[in-house]
Amino acid sequence: MIETIYSEDNHNLLMDRAYEDDQTRAFGKKQGFNVVVPPKKNRREPWDYDKELYKQRNEVERYFLRLKRFRKVFTRYDKLDTIFLSVIMLAMIFDVLFM
Repeated sequence: MIETIYSEDNHNLLMDRAYEDDQTRAFGKKQGFNVVVPPKKNRREPWDYDKELYKQRNEVERYFLRLKRFRKVFTRYDKLDTIFLSVIMLAMIFDVLFM
């Protein structure tokens, strides 16, 4: 899955439909990204986008939601970034092993 999202010669910027204005797309292309965002339904001139790659954006969002089930990740009471990062890593390990 990671190989299809990221490759050395092709950097994809996956965005939600809410960010699909012309300025944001132009900025992404100017920075060297392949902008993958569906047009809004009321667009007069819709464009083509990679639908399979856009579906993978949803998988990433769902993974973040699964991590937020851990209260310590969701509330972030930790003061140090290193401790918070270790809690995230621990939550990822529990997610893989027990869910």
